[in-house]
Amino acid sequence: MDPHTAADFTVDNVEKALHQLYYDPNIENKNLAQKWLMQAQVSPQAWQFCWVLLRPEKVPEIQYFGASALHTKISRYWGDIPTEQYNTLKTQLFSQIARFASGSKIVLTRLCVALASLALNMMPEAWPGAVSEMVHMFQEEGGEVDGRARCLALLELLTVLPEEFQTSRLPQYRKGQVRAALGREWTAVYPLLQQLLRQPDSPPLVKARVLKCLSSWVLLDVPLNESEGLVEACFTALSDPELFDTAVEAIVNTISQPDSQRYVDTLLKLVPQVLQLQEQLRDAIRNGDMETSHGICRIAVSLGENHSRALLEQVEHWQSFLALVNMIMFCTGIPGHYPVNETTSSLTLTFWYTLQDDIMSFEAEKQAVYLQVYRPVYFQLVDVLLHKAQFPTDEEYASWSSDEKEQFRIYRVDISDTLMYVYEMLGAELLSNLYDKLGRLLTNTEQTTTWQHTEALLYGFQSIAETIDVNYSDVIPGLIGLIPRININNVQLADTVMFTIGALAEWLADHPVMLSSVLPLVLQALGNPDLSVSSVSTLKKICRECKYDLPPYASNIVAVSQEVLIKQIHKTSQCMWLMQALGFLLSALPVEEILRNLHSLITPYIQQLEKLAEETPNPSNKLAIIHILGLLSNLFTTLDITKQEEESGENAPPIKSVPPQTGPNPVVVVLQQVFALIQTVLSKWLNDSQVVEAVCAIFEKSVKTLLHDFAPMVSQLSEMLGQMYSTIPQASALDLTRQMVHIFASQTNDFPPIKALFELVTSVTLTIFQQGPRDHPDIVDSFMQLQAQALKRKPDLFLSESLDVKAVFHCGVLSLKFPEAPTVKSTCLFFTELIPHCADIPPVAQVVQEDGKLLLLAVLEAIGGQSSRSLMDQFAEVLFCLNKHCFALLTVWLKEALRSPGFPSSRVSLEQKDTFSQQVLRERLNKRRVKDIVKEFTLVCRGLHGTEYAADY
Repeated sequence: MDPHTAADFTVDNVEKALHQLYYDPNIENKNLAQKWLMQAQVSPQAWQFCWVLLRPEKVPEIQYFGASALHTKISRYWGDIPTEQYNTLKTQLFSQIARFASGSKIVLTRLCVALASLALNMMPEAWPGAVSEMVHMFQEEGGEVDGRARCLALLELLTVLPEEFQTSRLPQYRKGQVRAALGREWTAVYPLLQQLLRQPDSPPLVKARVLKCLSSWVLLDVPLNESEGLVEACFTALSDPELFDTAVEAIVNTISQPDSQRYVDTLLKLVPQVLQLQEQLRDAIRNGDMETSHGICRIAVSLGENHSRALLEQVEHWQSFLALVNMIMFCTGIPGHYPVNETTSSLTLTFWYTLQDDIMSFEAEKQAVYLQVYRPVYFQLVDVLLHKAQFPTDEEYASWSSDEKEQFRIYRVDISDTLMYVYEMLGAELLSNLYDKLGRLLTNTEQTTTWQHTEALLYGFQSIAETIDVNYSDVIPGLIGLIPRININNVQLADTVMFTIGALAEWLADHPVMLSSVLPLVLQALGNPDLSVSSVSTLKKICRECKYDLPPYASNIVAVSQEVLIKQIHKTSQCMWLMQALGFLLSALPVEEILRNLHSLITPYIQQLEKLAEETPNPSNKLAIIHILGLLSNLFTTLDITKQEEESGENAPPIKSVPPQTGPNPVVVVLQQVFALIQTVLSKWLNDSQVVEAVCAIFEKSVKTLLHDFAPMVSQLSEMLGQMYSTIPQASALDLTRQMVHIFASQTNDFPPIKALFELVTSVTLTIFQQGPRDHPDIVDSFMQLQAQALKRKPDLFLSESLDVKAVFHCGVLSLKFPEAPTVKSTCLFFTELIPHCADIPPVAQVVQEDGKLLLLAVLEAIGGQSSRSLMDQFAEVLFCLNKHCFALLTVWLKEALRSPGFPSSRVSLEQKDTFSQQVLRERLNKRRVKDIVKEFTLVCRGLHGTEYAADY
C-alpha cells in the first residue's frame, strides 16, 4: 500500500489496508499497511470512519479496527473532544455495546475499553456516578438483547474499567481523584456481583465473569472488609471445577492487595476458610490433580506470605496461624519430584523467609516466646527441604529431559539459599543436627542407605558452609572425618562431595592437618571428566585459601594437574581455572622451586607453540595458539610472590613464614624466555584481533599482578607494542598501553619507553582519524580511555612537543558523534579529564580557548536529540566541567550557539533555550542539578516532555 496523504483516510481505504494487513502474503506490504493504519487511527478523519466501520454488515476484523480507533482517540486525544460532545459520545457507545452484546466478543471488549476510557476522563465532575449509571443502563429490560447477553456485557465493562485505569495516561493529580471516585463506586458493583454469584440459576459463564470482575476491582485497593461476602462466595466456588481457576485468581488477588493488612478481623475469618481446603488438597494429590493442588497452595501461601506479621500479632489465635503454617509446610513437602510430578513446592519458599524475618524483628522477649513455637517448625522444614532436594532414582533421572534437569538444578539452588537463610535462626544446632544424621547414615551397618539420602545431607552442609563462617563449629572435623567413608558410586554424589570440600577451604586453612584426608579425593576426581567443574573449582579454592600449607603436597598437585592437562580431560574454561589454581599454589614456594615447577609445567606448551608458530595460519592452529596463550595468562594472573611478604608479616603463623624472595620475579624470567617466541607468533597473526588480544592479555594480567616488579619487561614490551600497533592497530594494544601508563606513571626510570609508546600510538591513531575512523569504534573507544588515563595519571604527557593536543581534541569532538554508546562514554570521560587541565597545561588551555565552542556544539547537538537519551548524564558532566573551569568562555559560546534558529532542535523556543542556558550557568557546584537540567531539556528537544516516555526517564 502506498503511503497515503491525510485526505485518503476514507472508509474504503481503511478497509483495503485492513485486507492487506490480514491477507496479503507479502510481509513488506503488511508492514506498510500497519504503518498507514496507525496514522489513520490517530487522524481527525478517524471520528468519521470509526462509526461506519462498526456497522452490522462489516466483518469483525473491520469492526474491531473501528472500535480500536475510537479507544485511541478517547484515550490519547481527549483534549481534542469538545465538552458538548461528551454525552453524545457516551450515548453512542452505550448503544454500540448493547448491539454487540450478542455479537463479536473481541469487538465488544474494545468498545467496553473505549467507554471505560471515556468514563475515566469524565470522572468525577463531568460524569458523577458513572459506574452506577452503567449498572442501571444494562439492568433495564427491553430491546432485542436478552438478559444474559446484557449481563455479560455489563460484567465485561465493569472488568475492563479498573484495568483501563491501571494503564491510563491520566496525569498524576487526576489519577488520585479518579481512583477515589472509583473506590466510592464499589458500593454499586459489590451488590451486583454478590447477587450474581449467589443466584442458584446463574450460569457458570456468568459466575466466572463475576470472579474476573472481582479480581479486577481489588487492584484498586477496595476495602477487604467490604468484599468479605464475595470472598466467601469465591471459596464456595472452589468446589466447582469450571470456576476453580478464576476463583483462585480472585482470592489470591484480594488477599495480596497491600491495603488488606489493615483488616485483621477479616483476615482472621479467612484462616479457617483456607484450612478447610486441606481435604480438597489431599484428594487432589491422591488423584494426581496438579492444577487443583497448585491453586490451593497459592491461596495458603498468599495469605501466609502477605499477612504473616499481622496474623502472628494475634496471640490469642496462635493455634490457627500455626495450623496455616503447617498447611504450607505440607505444600512445601508435597509428594513427588519437582518439576516432573509437582510444581507447587517452589511457591512456598519465600513464605519461610517472610515468617522468619517477622519473628526475628520482634523485640527480644517476644521473639523468645515465638521461637519456642517456631524453632521446631523450622527444624522440620530443614528435613522437608532436604527430602525435596534428593535426586530421583538413576533410572528415573535418566528419563528426564534436559529442561527438567535444569529446572531441578535451579530448584535445588533455591533450597540451598533457603537453608542458608534458615541457619540465621537455627544457628550451630542446625549443623550438629545435620552431622548427627549423616553420621548415623554412614555408620549404620544394618540398613542400606541410598546415595540420594547421603547426597542431600551433604548438600545441606555445603549450602551453609559456602557462605557462612563455620570456623567455630565443632562438627566440621567430624564431617571431614566422615567424607572418606562415603561410598562414592555416583556422579551427583561425587560432585556434592567436591563442592562440600571446596566450601570448607577456609576452614582447612585454619586446620591444615586435615588437608591430608581430603586432598587425595580432590586429586583423584581431577581425572574424571564428569567431575570437571566441581573438582577444578575445589582445587582452586584450596590452593587459594591454603597455599602456605600446600608446599609438602605441591609436587603431587603439579604432577596430577600436568597429567590431566596433557590428557585434555577438561574443557577450556576448567583448564584456565586449573592454571589459576597452580598460580596460587606456586606463589607460596621459594623462587627456585617456582622456576623448577614452571619449567616442567610450561615447557610442553612452549614446544607446542614453537611448532604452531612455524605453521601457516589456519582456524585450527589459531584455536590451539589462543588456548596456550590463555593458559599462560591465567597462570600469571594468580602467581604473585609479593603477597608472601605481606601475608607472612601479618597473619601467617611462624611455621608458614617464607624467606623474602630475591632476584627477578619468576613470571618475568619466564616472559623473557618466551618473548622472542611470542613475537614470532605475533608476526604471523598480526591481523587477527583474537590472537593479538590473547597476547596482550598475558602481559596485561602479568602487569596487574606484578605491578612494579614488571619493570624489567617495560622496555621490550613497549617496543613490541609500538611495532604491532604501527603495523595493524588493535584496541587491545591500546588497553595494555593504558594499563602501563596507569601502573608506571610515578616510576621516573621506567617511564621513558612508555612515553615514547604513548606518543607513537597517539600519532598512529590520529592517522586513522584522518582516513575515517567509523569502522573502528573499538579502537576509538580504547584510544579515548587511554587519553583519559594519561590525563589522570601523567598529565605532563600533554606538555610534550611530540603530542598534537589540538588533533587529539578534534578527534574527541568527532568521537562524541559516534552511534556506539561505550565509545561516547569514554569520550565524555576524556573531556571531563581534559578540561580541568586548562589551568596547568598551556597546550590544553590554548586548544580549549580556540576550539572549545566546537565541543559545546557537539554536546548541544547530542542533547538536542542526536545521541541516545541514556547518555545524557555523561554529556551533562562535560557541560558541568566547562562551566566550572571555563565559565567566561561558556557564557559567550552558549549565547552564540543557542541563537541559531532550529538548533539544537526545532522543537525548542528561544525562551526555553534562554532558560536552559541560565539554569546551566547558575550551577557551578551541583553536578546532580546539571544532570536534571539536561534531562529536562533533552525531553523538550525530542518532543517527549510530559509524555509517558518521560515518566520512565
